[in-house]
Amino acid sequence: MSFSRRMFLTVSGVAAAAFAAPATSAAAGQAALPFRDPRLPLERRIADLLGRLTLPEKISWLHQYQPAVPRLGIALFKTGTEALHGLAWSTDITSTPEPGAVRTATATVFPQAVGLGSTWDPDLLRRVGTVVGEELRGHHSANPVVWGLNAWAPVVNLLRDPRWGRNEEGYAEDPYLTGVLSTAYARGMRGDHPHHLRTAPTLKHYLANNNEIRRDRTSSNLRPRVKHEYDEPAFRPAIENNAATGVMAAYNLVNGRPMTAHADHDEVVRSWTDQTLLNVTDAGGPNNLVGSQAYYATRAQGDAATLRAGLDSFTVDNTDAGPTVEAINAALAAGLLTESDVDTAVEHILSIRFRLGEFDPDGGPYAGITMDVVDRPEHRALAREVAGKAVVLLKNDGALPLSAGLGEVAVVGPLADTLYTDWYSGRMPYQVTPRAGIAARLAGGTVTGGEAVDRIALRSADTGGYVTAGAGEQGAELTATAPDAGDAEHFDVFGWGQGVLTLRAVANGRYVERADFGATSAFVNRAPQPRDWFVHQQFAFEDAGDGTVVVRYAGYETVNDWEGPNNYLTVEAGGRIVLGSPDSAGAARFTREVVTSGTDLAVAAAARADAAVVVVGSMPFINGREDHDRTTTALAETQSALVRAVHAANPNTVVVVENSYPTTLTWEQEHVPAIVWTSHAGQETGNALADVLFGAVNPAGRLTQTWYRRDEDLPDILDYDIIKNAHTYQYFTGEALYPFGHGLSYTAFRHARLRAESTVGPQATVRVSVEVTNTGDVAGEEVVQLYSHQRVSRDPMPRLTLRAFARVALEPGRRRTVRLEFPAAALGHWDVTRRRWVVEDATHDLLVGASSTDLRQRTTLRVRGETIPPRDLSRSTRAIDFDDYAGVDLVDTSKERGEAVAASAGAWVSFADAALDGPRAFTARVAREQAGEATVEVRLGGPDGRLAGTATVPATGDRYTYVTVTAGLRGARGRHDVYLVFTGDLRLDTFTLR
Repeated sequence: MSFSRRMFLTVSGVAAAAFAAPATSAAAGQAALPFRDPRLPLERRIADLLGRLTLPEKISWLHQYQPAVPRLGIALFKTGTEALHGLAWSTDITSTPEPGAVRTATATVFPQAVGLGSTWDPDLLRRVGTVVGEELRGHHSANPVVWGLNAWAPVVNLLRDPRWGRNEEGYAEDPYLTGVLSTAYARGMRGDHPHHLRTAPTLKHYLANNNEIRRDRTSSNLRPRVKHEYDEPAFRPAIENNAATGVMAAYNLVNGRPMTAHADHDEVVRSWTDQTLLNVTDAGGPNNLVGSQAYYATRAQGDAATLRAGLDSFTVDNTDAGPTVEAINAALAAGLLTESDVDTAVEHILSIRFRLGEFDPDGGPYAGITMDVVDRPEHRALAREVAGKAVVLLKNDGALPLSAGLGEVAVVGPLADTLYTDWYSGRMPYQVTPRAGIAARLAGGTVTGGEAVDRIALRSADTGGYVTAGAGEQGAELTATAPDAGDAEHFDVFGWGQGVLTLRAVANGRYVERADFGATSAFVNRAPQPRDWFVHQQFAFEDAGDGTVVVRYAGYETVNDWEGPNNYLTVEAGGRIVLGSPDSAGAARFTREVVTSGTDLAVAAAARADAAVVVVGSMPFINGREDHDRTTTALAETQSALVRAVHAANPNTVVVVENSYPTTLTWEQEHVPAIVWTSHAGQETGNALADVLFGAVNPAGRLTQTWYRRDEDLPDILDYDIIKNAHTYQYFTGEALYPFGHGLSYTAFRHARLRAESTVGPQATVRVSVEVTNTGDVAGEEVVQLYSHQRVSRDPMPRLTLRAFARVALEPGRRRTVRLEFPAAALGHWDVTRRRWVVEDATHDLLVGASSTDLRQRTTLRVRGETIPPRDLSRSTRAIDFDDYAGVDLVDTSKERGEAVAASAGAWVSFADAALDGPRAFTARVAREQAGEATVEVRLGGPDGRLAGTATVPATGDRYTYVTVTAGLRGARGRHDVYLVFTGDLRLDTFTLR
């Protein structure tokens, strides 16, 4: 679920009583009804209950908060409990004084999803999903109104671009790996019962959601090959294997059509399974259709389109079902919907509710799970195991593992003493920080150091007084009145990159934040950590040019950041500090006095220690997050400087990077002897890091994304065409800092004797075996990775594609034959000439190794497939089925169906290897919204090639109003690459040459 509002909700238009559970006597009175009889077939039970509901009751159930039906003994059901890497949060419609406030669960917090992905261990993820499902059931048993069993997890959007603000939520940039891991996690949440569900996992966010900038207005351009070969395969496995029970629609548009009203939900996603799915909108998605997207004129039109597209539950208007009910009624009255459309959606909803055991007299096989299951010792042990297995050893020149007999270890850095949670995290039942974990592991030694941040005092140039914070958990409004600087006037400064910092008051250990939403708000030290939808704890110091600084408020206020009248801090006459100036010229000036230098203290500790561990990384609510993409993957400037200073003081320095995305660690890779990466890994972070640093756990985590050397290696974040822009490990031709699949070990592994069939048909299973030997002195785990590459094809093919993998544990000197397999059909790709999958007759390289660049064994495989024939453009051809393009957008042909090419002057699309038999005419279905004419030129061999004909496109007055145009052709005979070149704005749907 996603929010773009203040984190409190209100019940409006729906009485709280409507959500209440039915009285026991009412439920007992309905016990004999057929829908409550578990001996009957599910279809009959659903039909019986559906037939008992009135039309108003059915319509009311289309909203996220499905009200109780007391006359049938039916309680409230709501979709949406967040459970991405542990049970996280839900909304409480009964809470006071703010009904609908977010309720965060205290539950086991596992590593972020990107960290779970780095384990490359589906069995482990299934165990994690099982714990998450059990703990959700436990909380549900205590409060079913808050903790609904429809869980919105996992996120399976591909990590195509590491700058995505929600990178932490996905598993990998590879669709196969993502599909395997998401299926495992969802299967654990769902449970193994053949008919009943422990919870109902919902995959987020279908489809192609990998940017936050203007996320509800941008369109992800997916040419057919990218859509079918890259984005869809990430979602399909969990649905196809009946591990997930539905999908959530993404905010974005795909090829010009909002996913909130995209027929793919019905026509594609439901085609992957014979089980019934419950599909939901993302929060506010229906309102976007008539708001930011302006796609439909009324909610009635938008909601009707959403329902017809295969979405069953409307997550919109907080807890207020009124607008949805009104819109659906209006759509029915206008003939945009029929009651059968409503019935279909309610049947989908009921299928999940029945399978969750709601209407069974005993509540089903999972009803006995209670709160006793939450935070069990075995769950704590699993959290530690997973966090350890997720750690990736990026570099090691012999500095690791550390000896437990070291006399002194300096542990320094801004993340050394803190564990941060993210937006989709629960509340940790306990916390083991990196320092605490290392101290517990270091037998008889001493751990020194600190957070390595500057402690400062700020003195107002106007009043002469020092800025003072308050004591106690709620702190106090900041004032600039103190004559001297004691603890109450001291602040610790944490730098998060690009000038953004947070201020933690020494007076109470709380962070300074904006006090309210007013244009001239005061500031108060009361935040336990920077967090919430609007992150009001962010500041920046700017040099005023006279030895003083001004302070800019850098917090998030709206989806486009703070857009209020004032951005800078000022000091009122009484000394109160407020948000009082729109620019630096009117801002208050402060003298920044350094009480203690964090770097100096860190250097002193490191210089006298046997080893130094520098813990750096990100703050999940600041360094990119939901609604905010990163503009750089660089380590924060202050943190990079800290690493360099500590390394200069002690060459035996280990850098621990704790963040949620690839980072450009080029200097560190060149100079620091050992680098370890982990995601924000939950309650057991410190123990897990210590286990790895001291060798109790031999690291075997592997990267699930390409780590690029520089920001310049990345395309525009809105460019989704990984084929043309040559990105992700599949197509990237540059030199990565760390490649996909990379990760080191404290031991070494030899791969030998790769064996595979020499020739197979397209329906066969490809079976591969390789011998893996632990040639080192300690036990360890190797992640054996199998890739393929098709040597020759009609179409551009990936450099490598992951086909199978296995995480294998071996004692020193032991050898094991690892067997991997995949269907030969997986070697196919989408043939745009015939709009179907094709396995070509081709030779494939099969490569096995420890990463996508560390490939140690290879063989070849011949596949007896087919040859793609020359294009036949005499048949109606979709313009979007091009082979190459320049300057075009992909758009919707109509609001309901079809995809077209939108072009402007100078743009072109090409259709390779067309067999032309001397066609006489070019015919095209086109639209032009603008006044005047444009043309489509038919050229052969290139965009500047021989002109065969020109069609004139008249103004049609609307982007969805199409006409057919024709042009005579000359000299179009033989095998040619056909180019359609545009001289003005238009849309091209289909065309023929005959």
